[in-house]
Amino acid sequence: MPKVVAITACPTGIAHTFMAEEGLKKAAKELGYEVKVETQGAAGAENVLSAADIADADAVIIAADKAVELDRFKGKKMLETSVSSAIKDAKSLIEASMQADVYGSPSVKEDYLDRVQEIKADRKAKSKTPAAYKHLMNGVSNMLPLVIAGGIFIAISFAINIDGKTPLSQAFLNIGGNSAFKLFVPILAAFISQSIADRPGFAPGLVGGWIGTQGFMYGDQNASAGYLGGIIAGFLAGYITLGLKKAIRLPRTLEGLKPILILPLLSVGIIGFLMIYVLGRPIAALMQAMTNGLTSMGASGSIGLGLLLGAMIAFDMGGPVNKVAYFFAVGLLGAKTTESQVIMAAVMGAGMVPPLGLALATFLRKRKFYQEERDAGKAALVLGLCFITEGAIPFASNDPFRVIPSIMVGSAVTGALTMLFKVTSPAPHGGIFVFWLIGHVWAYVLAILIGAIITAVIVSMLKKTVDAEHMAEA
Repeated sequence: MPKVVAITACPTGIAHTFMAEEGLKKAAKELGYEVKVETQGAAGAENVLSAADIADADAVIIAADKAVELDRFKGKKMLETSVSSAIKDAKSLIEASMQADVYGSPSVKEDYLDRVQEIKADRKAKSKTPAAYKHLMNGVSNMLPLVIAGGIFIAISFAINIDGKTPLSQAFLNIGGNSAFKLFVPILAAFISQSIADRPGFAPGLVGGWIGTQGFMYGDQNASAGYLGGIIAGFLAGYITLGLKKAIRLPRTLEGLKPILILPLLSVGIIGFLMIYVLGRPIAALMQAMTNGLTSMGASGSIGLGLLLGAMIAFDMGGPVNKVAYFFAVGLLGAKTTESQVIMAAVMGAGMVPPLGLALATFLRKRKFYQEERDAGKAALVLGLCFITEGAIPFASNDPFRVIPSIMVGSAVTGALTMLFKVTSPAPHGGIFVFWLIGHVWAYVLAILIGAIITAVIVSMLKKTVDAEHMAEA
């Protein structure tokens, strides 16, 4: 029996990672393959591949949207792809892995190259995660715990005393706002840079991200480069370090100095000066202009922004478009204005709608869904309540042209209604677990319910009834 080993890893390590694992296991069983999957989720690596597992494997699949250590797979056939590819078409991945290139091999035989060239070209175009996205998601996955924990501690501080003047509220604010929230941009930059240049990239990314948070004068205001500065600093630090690593040649006896002295000294200095004298001020000015624009935005503009952010959150359910909307809201939340908290509430509410709406549809219109989709609906209900938009992915994978428009409309309506009702959220994550901190919470519940019902109605109207022979008894 052929044996495949795999690693699955998504940026948040919550949903995609384990959906991909399940997809690979199910496909392997149907194909008659043996498979072992290591999941690198939010709680760390589980079911870790041993040296014996790797040695016995005929092929390796890396289904990851963040950086994964690959050195242990040298000499094995290895296929790199995205998490979503393993969710959508695991069978094709397993079959293609048997024809993949040998990782670390200096050359490939001509007959082998001729045989798989067409397969490789198609796979690279359609399924392999772009390197820049993978580097970005490596930063996001390591930064998210700080954003979530820090935001909740800030929200608790506000709930105790909005001015943060009592000792307990000040303690919560120090943990959340003055510690976790101040660290998330440097950590984002550090892990982006590390993904590009390995360990030597960590220090310059951290320093570049930290400098961006320190503030630059913009008119009479002290503005931070924020999350945008962190992303730019991370990529610059990584590629600068990688360039230096390749350019600097030392005698073998002195090679040990390069990663611990020469590379950090040069890369930290270069990115530091770039952020202080070249990039920091323009990026900070852009971030401050965005904040000022938000503050001065009228009611109609707010509703329009809610529609846009809601649609973006639903479009790819945890993908890059979703992340742009989410981190736009999180970046503004640090301003501690009512407008920024309204934006955050709109994004979180909109992100809860796709899994909740699809779960509702599976309960109300069972004959429109396969048994496995109805089972996924139960999980989607829980994921939606926790603000994990990825719970909608199994439905979108099976029927994207009907599901994606349905969830985008529902989420856009919820985003607009949240803006209209002036709902506020000082917490950037948590779903129902932070509802006690929400301003106008019943209006918020109503907005989310309306969006979920709209999604359920539209998807039920668009989807065809499942053939009886393919549907288990409800």
